[in-house]
Amino acid sequence: MELSGAEILVQFLKDEGVECVFGYPGGSVLHIYDELYKQEDIKHILVRHEQAAAHAADGYARTSGKAGVVLVTSGPGVTNAVTGIATAYMDSIPMVAITGQVPTAVIGSDAFQEVDTVGITRPCSKHNFLVKDVRELAVTLKKAFHLATTGRPGPVVVDIPKDVTDPNVKVPYSYPETVSMRSYNPKVRGNARQIRRAVELILSARRPVIYSGGGVILGRAASSLTELTRLLNIPITSTLMGLGGYPATDRQFLGMLGMHGTYEANMAMHECDVLIAVGARFDDRVTGKIEQFCPHAKIVHIDIDPASISKTVKVDVPIVGDVDSVLTEMLQFLRGTESSMNQAELQQWWELIDTWRATDCLAYDRDSELIKPQFVVEKLWEITGGGAFVSTDVGQHQMWAAQFYRFDNPSRFVTSGGLGTMGFGLPAAMGIQLANPESDVVCITGEGSIQMCIQELSTCFQYMLPLKIVNLNNRYLGMVRQWQEFFYGSRYSHSYMDALPDFVKLAESYGHVGVRIENPADVEDALRDAFALKERLVFLDFITDQTENVYPMIAAGKAHHEMEMSPKSVLI
Repeated sequence: MELSGAEILVQFLKDEGVECVFGYPGGSVLHIYDELYKQEDIKHILVRHEQAAAHAADGYARTSGKAGVVLVTSGPGVTNAVTGIATAYMDSIPMVAITGQVPTAVIGSDAFQEVDTVGITRPCSKHNFLVKDVRELAVTLKKAFHLATTGRPGPVVVDIPKDVTDPNVKVPYSYPETVSMRSYNPKVRGNARQIRRAVELILSARRPVIYSGGGVILGRAASSLTELTRLLNIPITSTLMGLGGYPATDRQFLGMLGMHGTYEANMAMHECDVLIAVGARFDDRVTGKIEQFCPHAKIVHIDIDPASISKTVKVDVPIVGDVDSVLTEMLQFLRGTESSMNQAELQQWWELIDTWRATDCLAYDRDSELIKPQFVVEKLWEITGGGAFVSTDVGQHQMWAAQFYRFDNPSRFVTSGGLGTMGFGLPAAMGIQLANPESDVVCITGEGSIQMCIQELSTCFQYMLPLKIVNLNNRYLGMVRQWQEFFYGSRYSHSYMDALPDFVKLAESYGHVGVRIENPADVEDALRDAFALKERLVFLDFITDQTENVYPMIAAGKAHHEMEMSPKSVLI
């Protein structure tokens, strides 16, 4: 059949199995929007800002197993979406961003709403394309989805000039079932010899630790990781992005590691003799001072991206491959060998870890007359049974969510890890809810972050998305205030929020339910009442203790064993 470029795009998305597109119309994409109007198979979600379109597609992708799809116009449509594209790039999230461009004849002439989309997005996307010939559109789109969803996932940008979607120019179309890219062949199977070396090293360990990252979630490897960890009976810790890859309520889980990780996780990392890094990239928030990172350890590193291996920390046994495939082969090798770990030494290792655990590094004042943010998150976990999808923004509330909401399942925790993007939480929650319409979806946020994309409350009303927003309102940019207290002599330069809206009235003005909670005794009932309203978005404005800090904390330039502990924690 012969179709126009706009018709090809819409038909391709149907053939690719795309069910949801997040976007905002404009001149360069009007031909595409006209074709979207004529069909009902693809649901288009009209956001109120293009940044939110990318964040919503991000949340959709993280919890659906499919690539998120964004559609924006040229110029400011593209530049507004860049923050969301960069967020997805840093966290390796599969996304295809379709951007409008001025007609090919005027590209480079500073035409109205023209920007160099390829140049702007090259540093913050896995790949990008400029399609100048309508006959190349379908195969380019297929390449984009292939690149976005295979190997180390990431966002791919497809820039389409307006004349390429001209309804008067039609060319033959057939869906490209497969695509071949000579320069792109990600390795899936790990090297068998390296896997054997890794297993032998693990079995020789006296103080082993598994360090799991976001690659476990992205690689759908939680089941094999859990099986391996339990078979070996060794401790496991996780990065922020890896939470849920191993059940947080299991006795072998030490909690999150890194800058705001638990005492037991960080001490175990510092004292281990064999470290098994699975789908992690040794981010600076995890490693602390590189020179003192795991000073006694031999390191095994499993990752699908060869560029991540020995990038910041030199490893001893590198394994490039799909995480689930490598872990499955490890399990097969372990079951087939007569070798085993020294159980007496392993028992001594667990006893040492238990002494660190006795410190209760997450202790806080439970008798406070003010609402403690940790208490809110704990109650949220209890009331939802740990089964909610939780998105966050960035700052103190993000860390408290990671510390106190115990995730037992993968893909339930959705947060901006690498880029640390304020404004991410609400639109990401929209995408999550659309991908999981029957599930409880909660956005844990702060009064600073929520205002970055608060206009999306309008989108939530239009599409009747029954999110629950937990606003931990301390009237400060909390993490900035904490750093200013610790490192800048309590000079709170521009971190105090002294012109806040009435969030209850604001939520109500958008058609939602708003509740203000100021007393710790009212926290539990407020949460229960909110979740009882199954069909409504509820904005819960918790007025929290302004002075509360996130502990433990590893300051910049410090090592894992040099943690700043809560005044409520007593070292054992």
